[in-house]
Amino acid sequence: MDGNHPYSAAQFNEALRRNKAVVCALSASYISTFAGYPLDSLKSRMQTMKTPITVPKLAGLVYREEGIAGFYRGLAIPIVTISFVRAASFTIYTETKESFRAHNYLNRERILDAALVGGIGGAMSGSLISFGSAPFELVKVRRQLEYAIAASKGITLVKPPSTLGAVKDIFKTNGIRGLYTGFRLHFMRDTLGTALYFFEYDGMRHLLGRQRNGEQGPTPAWLWWLPIHPSLVPFVCGSFSGVTSWALIYPLDVVKTKIQQRALAGERYRGMMETLHRLIRGPDPAAPKPILAGIARIYRGLGVSALRSVTTHGLLWTFYDITGEYIDRLS
Repeated sequence: MDGNHPYSAAQFNEALRRNKAVVCALSASYISTFAGYPLDSLKSRMQTMKTPITVPKLAGLVYREEGIAGFYRGLAIPIVTISFVRAASFTIYTETKESFRAHNYLNRERILDAALVGGIGGAMSGSLISFGSAPFELVKVRRQLEYAIAASKGITLVKPPSTLGAVKDIFKTNGIRGLYTGFRLHFMRDTLGTALYFFEYDGMRHLLGRQRNGEQGPTPAWLWWLPIHPSLVPFVCGSFSGVTSWALIYPLDVVKTKIQQRALAGERYRGMMETLHRLIRGPDPAAPKPILAGIARIYRGLGVSALRSVTTHGLLWTFYDITGEYIDRLS
């Protein structure tokens, strides 16, 4: 052992192996978060706009009014908190799966067993993490919607406050409780969404040849019509589970964002059902209310969210597996 280095290479590698889930989640999350954040910002804006707008038009509007920085407003929040949220989430998820394996629960080589264990681990992860992530996401929404919130208050915003300034403003208005505005919806969204996400991901990975011990086997012969290279399996499964699980809980996220926006702007509180009803009804109460138009309003911004999910979750699982394989090869 070198006197200048308290730890040997072998000890460092062993530490990486012991904390594999944390290391993989951190390295993958920084890359995927940075890549998908501009789309997340556009999604939040589209959810709260009263009139429909296309993604390219909204992107052009943001660029003209706020520049490139407008797409990354609030990025400090997910970047700073990603070390907690992703690491803790994947740790809870993997530890839950390890516990099921150790007790031989739902441990058969069947897709339903694999998906259920993943879903249970996801639900545990989402529900526990929501207590820590809710304040940070509220501040992120506040930063993304600074101009819309200022307009609601009748204020012309020249220079938006910093992230710390946004936190101080929320705390000054409503104290610690204000940082948990919309928490019930946040809790429901994260618990259901994370359960669905890992349920679908683990089920699809099993379908595409991954064994219950985590090793990737060959693609089953009956899937000959689905030419997926083994290196693309994490990206495909991550993208698919990200898009579909997000689509299922998207209305809940829209309602959450709208309620948070109104609260941050100091407007009268509206409950979940009232907010949902108004979103479906649209801005003009006297206008015809065809069901498809109402659904379209609820799912406004889903296209950009789907693109964000493909980018974020595809890259997340790709780099998660790459990092994991690198750690496994360490001597």
